[in-house]
Amino acid sequence: MDDLLGKRHPIGEREVSAGAFLDLDRLSLRYPGATADAVSDMTIEIARGDVVTFLGPSGCGKTSALRMIAGLEKPTAGSVRLDGADITRWPPERRLMGLVFQNYALFPHMTVGENVAFGLKMRRASKPDIAKSVAETLDLVQLTGLDDRRPDQLSGGQQQRVALARALAIRPNVLLLDEPLSNLDAGFREATREALRGLLRELGVTTVFVTHDQSEALAFSDRIVLMRAGSVIECGPPASLYRSPSTRFAAEFLGGTNLLTATAVGDGTHVTIGGDVAIQLALGSWSDGLRDAPPGTPLVVVGRPRDLRFADAPGPNRIAGDVVDDVFLGDVHRVSIRVDGLADSLRIDVRDRPPSGACIVDLPAKSLHAVAPEHEG
Repeated sequence: MDDLLGKRHPIGEREVSAGAFLDLDRLSLRYPGATADAVSDMTIEIARGDVVTFLGPSGCGKTSALRMIAGLEKPTAGSVRLDGADITRWPPERRLMGLVFQNYALFPHMTVGENVAFGLKMRRASKPDIAKSVAETLDLVQLTGLDDRRPDQLSGGQQQRVALARALAIRPNVLLLDEPLSNLDAGFREATREALRGLLRELGVTTVFVTHDQSEALAFSDRIVLMRAGSVIECGPPASLYRSPSTRFAAEFLGGTNLLTATAVGDGTHVTIGGDVAIQLALGSWSDGLRDAPPGTPLVVVGRPRDLRFADAPGPNRIAGDVVDDVFLGDVHRVSIRVDGLADSLRIDVRDRPPSGACIVDLPAKSLHAVAPEHEG
């Protein structure tokens, strides 16, 4: 990497872990004329070979952050380091990063082979090396034999793979993917996502993936960086963010969930919902500091529909209600249950046909999680 990155620069005041390959340090971006930052004080360390997803709603700053990594936007503040070298002011072509845009950005007048070879030609690789790399990369993305076709002669999925091949042909330090699957049909998107994930695992290339699709982020990532309004709200492994969110925003954004208005009892174990129904939470089911909340503190209890279930009889952590709706979703029934004292219906996912009318719902303590009621950020 020394030959590619040149002289190494000092890391600075913040201690960076030894495993950090791509390091964003207090990175901020404010566009000219804007009154707020598009990205604000973003600090993230990415290990070599990791696949990290920037996830969030439209306008949260995820693509702006990606563009700063690529060198397409100049940060207002902060730095970008790659393998210890400060590359913040480097032009895009010096960073050796592969970028796949949402619309693929293929050259319509070039063949598939010429598109894939473009980055290599810009780097003045020899003709034999270009030919060898194009052939290997097209084989990698299963497009062998299509090198003489033009983009308009390809399907959307094939165009997506050409764009990926072009990014991989230069053997990038980092692969940057900006919503690369959003233009594909739903059924093909899932298959392409699985194939792409397997390919990245095989190659071991450090990847930053941008999406607003929660299922893509959960299935694709080693870590998720959840963003809103230019700020990082949470960062961690997909399972941790899904099962134990630290904020209400994360609980809501990472898939449909039940959000139950609750009040702390003050014993570090129980909350009340629906006015006076006591519910027990497991010891590890509290966001930071909430387990010590004094009696009467407002909370929100998160319960995923897949983790709740129907019960045959009353008991601890069980609540009575009435089935008011049943929607068949293919693999499960999404059942809505009205409970006295709760503002919103409870939702439960069950595989078998659910009961009708009066019912009892079991709320397993280990499947619940308490967060603060207000949004953060």
